Amino acid sequence: MVMLVKKLYCYNKWCFALLHLLLAVVDVCHGNRADDLVGIINQNRTSHKLQHLNSNPGLGCMALQYVELCKTNCSGNAVNCKPPEDDFTEVFAPNCGVELPTIGTLTGLIVGCQSKYVVPSLAFSDILVKDNKTLSVLRNKSHTEVGVGIVGAGKHKKGPYFWCVLFSNGANSSSFVLEDHGIGIKQKTGCFSSSTFPCSSGPKNKVVNSFLSISVLGISLLKFLL
Repeated sequence: MVMLVKKLYCYNKWCFALLHLLLAVVDVCHGNRADDLVGIINQNRTSHKLQHLNSNPGLGCMALQYVELCKTNCSGNAVNCKPPEDDFTEVFAPNCGVELPTIGTLTGLIVGCQSKYVVPSLAFSDILVKDNKTLSVLRNKSHTEVGVGIVGAGKHKKGPYFWCVLFSNGANSSSFVLEDHGIGIKQKTGCFSSSTFPCSSGPKNKVVNSFLSISVLGISLLKFLL
């Protein structure tokens, strides 16, 4: 009887470890991490009875352009780079193919960086919105739209990683509109929210390592049960 209880206890521990690794893999592989961050932003706003923000791919692409330009300037969690305001309309928007007449007003900007990749929830709480200044930007009542860009600056996607959140007060579907739905965008690295392109800023080695760990645990569990 004692042996049976011990075996069941160990079985539950194996299952818990296996489930933990599975969740880690799902988090890394799941969809677009920029979209996940938009979801967290909206969850925080709506929990404080603020307006839900529309995810704008034009803003998202421009946010990615911003961190692409600044991706060699990370100190701690701070991005030591401030492009001229004209770059939004003269560089970032054209690079994304944003239709000129639809360029609206930007109402907020939050940027952050870190040497290692973290999941969107930690990027939000530990890097982007960690003081009253950024919290006030997040909860500004004039925002109606949001776009997020993420990119890894190091070789082989090892970091540092940069996050950028842009806000605007534009009208849904009529501001920061991408020409041909963004077909002409030449995106090689990074992610941006509401993009039709695959996300490429996550650390693929984490996925491989997690799958290998799951395989080892699974084999060990089978041996244990047999």
